[in-house]
Amino acid sequence: MADQTNTNTQKDPEQWVTGDEPMTGAQESYLKTLSQEAGEPFDAEISKADASKRIDELQEKTGRGG
Repeated sequence: MADQTNTNTQKDPEQWVTGDEPMTGAQESYLKTLSQEAGEPFDAEISKADASKRIDELQEKTGRGG
């Protein structure tokens, strides 16, 4: 099996061309759930890139991370 650790499948959210757009509906829904489970505030005004980073943080805090 080939080593795929250097593939471009997971780009840093800071480098997303559309990262400054509003978060997607799916991100918003999941982020609301994670925020509630973690007892953290939910900010509906963050960007798509910031939502991705926040999801990663809350997944780690709640144990939902992969």
